[in-house]
Amino acid sequence: MGKRGLPTRVITGGRRPVFKSVRRARGLARARVNRPDALKICIVSDSHDRADALRAAVDAARGEGAQAVVHCGDVIGPNTLRPLLGSGLAMHVVHGNNLGDCTAMARLAGGSGGAIVYHGGDADIVLGGRRIYVTHFPHQARGMACTGDYDLVCCGHTHEASVQRQVTIEGGHTWLVNPGTVAGLGAPACWVLGDLERMQFEMRAA
Repeated sequence: MGKRGLPTRVITGGRRPVFKSVRRARGLARARVNRPDALKICIVSDSHDRADALRAAVDAARGEGAQAVVHCGDVIGPNTLRPLLGSGLAMHVVHGNNLGDCTAMARLAGGSGGAIVYHGGDADIVLGGRRIYVTHFPHQARGMACTGDYDLVCCGHTHEASVQRQVTIEGGHTWLVNPGTVAGLGAPACWVLGDLERMQFEMRAA
């Protein structure tokens, strides 16, 4: 068990799960936002308006080599994202059921020089050569994972962290990741570090 009771679990892309017991220039984020070779990513969700918690998770992930951030929704407002402009990591963000100020967030993203990409309700992106679908809602995520069209599907909403392989309609598998709540609202604060080369995902306490 990790700190705050969160299991430090690593799940890899093999057949069997394996268990095991941070500021750069804004221009760097601009250069990375569309790079397909981002092999490590920080997956977060449900930060709500806890900007400090979100920044801490992103800084920790950057320290471990993450090149991009995937935020699965419930951001609430631009002040939650603004501190990340100096992180040096590209951010892909969708909104959730707590929409907050969507217009202000879109303006922030539009003026970020590409450091923040605000996708709206969902996102279909390619990072590290992997096709990734991002939504806030688990039922939508599971349905998209079942299609087999994606290597990774990410969601949030429940504040319950989970990493699993979803069987597809063709009998294959798609990784389905819910990083829980980075703000620690009603559950331990956590996020997921994803290695897209190895398709390995590790839940981390925030």
